[in-house]
Amino acid sequence: MGLREQKIKSEYRTLIDNVVQDFYIPLLKEAMSYKRAVGFFSSSSLVEISKGIAEMASEGGKIQIVASPYLSDEDIEAIRKGYSDRNQVIEKALLAQIMEEPSDYYSMERLNLLASLIADGIMDIQIAYTEDKSGIGMYHEKMGIIEDAFGDKIAFSGSNNESATAMTINYETIDVFCSWGALSEAERVKLKENAFYSIWNDMEPNIKVLKFQNVTDTFIEKYRKKSANFNIDKEQFARRMVAYAGKIQALPLECDKPIGARIPEDVELYRYQKDAISTWVGENYRGIYDMATGTGKTLTALGAISKLSEDLDDVLAVIVVCPYQHLVEQWVDDIVRFNIKPIIGYSNSAQKDWKRRLDKAIRDQKLRRDKSFFCFVCTNATFANMTVQEELGKVCAPILLVVDEAHNFGARSYARFLDNRFSYRLALTATLDRYRDDEGTALLYNFFGKKCIVYSLEQAISEDKLTRYKYYPVLVYLNEDELQQYERKSYEMSKCLTKRKNGKYKLNKHGEILAMERARIVAGAGQKLDALRECIAPYANDNNILVYCGATNVINEYADSSSIDGADTRQIEAVTKILGNEFHMKVAKFTSEENMETRATIKEQFQKGDRLQAIVAIKCLDEGVNIPDIRTAFVLASTTNPKEYIQRRGRVLRKAANKPFAEIYDFVTLPRKLNSVSSLTKEQVQRELSLVKNELARIKEFGKMAMNPMLANSLIWDIQEAYHIIDNEITEKAEDGNDGRN
Repeated sequence: MGLREQKIKSEYRTLIDNVVQDFYIPLLKEAMSYKRAVGFFSSSSLVEISKGIAEMASEGGKIQIVASPYLSDEDIEAIRKGYSDRNQVIEKALLAQIMEEPSDYYSMERLNLLASLIADGIMDIQIAYTEDKSGIGMYHEKMGIIEDAFGDKIAFSGSNNESATAMTINYETIDVFCSWGALSEAERVKLKENAFYSIWNDMEPNIKVLKFQNVTDTFIEKYRKKSANFNIDKEQFARRMVAYAGKIQALPLECDKPIGARIPEDVELYRYQKDAISTWVGENYRGIYDMATGTGKTLTALGAISKLSEDLDDVLAVIVVCPYQHLVEQWVDDIVRFNIKPIIGYSNSAQKDWKRRLDKAIRDQKLRRDKSFFCFVCTNATFANMTVQEELGKVCAPILLVVDEAHNFGARSYARFLDNRFSYRLALTATLDRYRDDEGTALLYNFFGKKCIVYSLEQAISEDKLTRYKYYPVLVYLNEDELQQYERKSYEMSKCLTKRKNGKYKLNKHGEILAMERARIVAGAGQKLDALRECIAPYANDNNILVYCGATNVINEYADSSSIDGADTRQIEAVTKILGNEFHMKVAKFTSEENMETRATIKEQFQKGDRLQAIVAIKCLDEGVNIPDIRTAFVLASTTNPKEYIQRRGRVLRKAANKPFAEIYDFVTLPRKLNSVSSLTKEQVQRELSLVKNELARIKEFGKMAMNPMLANSLIWDIQEAYHIIDNEITEKAEDGNDGRN
């Protein structure tokens, strides 16, 4: 066969096509010569260039690469002023670029392959840059010529850049021309071929081409560790030949029934979900789905799992990790629709023998083709269990790690398990950035990769994927005793500040404890109950009502489920009595004290509305409980953490029948009445600004997308005027550190 027998499109777009599998691998398989002009020279760009070349290289094909050095402004200035020898500056820059060693298995295998090809004279690299009277510059042309044994050629060019950071959602198209095509196509091929010849032989005006032998020698020394792996493309990408138990095995082309995950016929993914999967595939099956709560992260992830399972011919271990056990069960409800029989792991799992099942699945996968796929769904706490970690270390097939509510894994207690065992990675979140934890956030990006989709709540509402909503901020104040406690805690916190390197202040350990105590004062503000009585009265005969109480303790990240303390219970009991005894409403509590079966019954009755009008809940919106039928929410919890209140809103806005819009009553808690602020000293105002600004930020966030924004805007103006706060101060983080959960 040759290039003519291949199915070749005139244009490839990464949001539609899998360029590696659909273009590079099948065409380079037929090639005897591959000439490539790319962007910047680096270890990551070389990894991308290597995709598809293994088979042609094993058959004696030759590869020529022209790349440009990445020169900083300081480098260019040094050359311009003659501070250093030009070639020395360029060589130093090139060496720096190949020192950035990747950590994943496939990248290291590819760099080893390239080092071997260079050492054996199969691949040659030259460095090009532009130079004229105005100075030195970068050579940015991106093109390639593929030639087969019959002399047929394909030329391609485009806006793409061969680097791990460039082949993302911003990567657009490549245009393809065939030498046996129309006259205009053949001419384009010839022009590209002539241009490459001139550049390679240093004959192109204003382009200088050099060899840097020390750079190639250093590259070979650094990355050539063993014999070249010419099966790397098959291991990573081929659909009919996959890495299995440490060997490459040919697999049957067809099975009566697929072994692994498949998208069911009754599931039709939206365009944005398909684009997210396509982009994830183009990122080597790694990335982040940043999607607003309620927009279908789970189904999009299951679509991605199905795509990878099919691409690897079902030789795959899938590990899905969720914060809490009820989220595991919600996943299971969807997983079983995708031709998967999951192993369900957590302390109270209905599969009492889940540890034995996991061990058996790992052993069977090594021995039996019909058992080459398995899926393990567990809680964060179960995943971190050392027995489970040891079991996962025995898996020989490629592993896909899917982490739901992935922001939790930025904590060091979980981050230590994010390693190279997991060839494929997918993080799901509505808010990946960790609150006041830049280091943990950076760790997540480093491990999972780039965002493959950003689907905001605003976009979801505009595209009718979430319901519209009306927002009613309900202003309440601390009573005299609560205010005294709040001021005392604030004053004590002001003594617990330590200065950070960036000049800002942070609370010490004792200050963080005080902040939690202060947050509990706000969470349990007594006025909230009186305000609730007034607000809920018009809804006494309605259904599908949620009253969401404020947690006064922190969710334990190491537990399979959350717990409530005495202060939480007091508020829940008080709210339940108000609804049940005073308004004679049919009401039920929805907390961690209710087991899974009771929760399921409550959700079912809540949906029907004939036996249950309202539920009084705590933490369920933070834990990810799916109750789409909520039409009216009274949120007594007034968290200052954007991650939490954005998630809470999203879960109230899930689409449901007979729900043209939702209503959110947000109980905004301020230290005192606004007309008394003017009598405060400057120091007193300063101690209150942290809470006030955080409450303002939430009002502004909720109000800007509401159907009735003027109500929120009016309150914002009143508060700003009372405390003399200007607009750009609303979103500033409080300087006194963490306020805790309110």
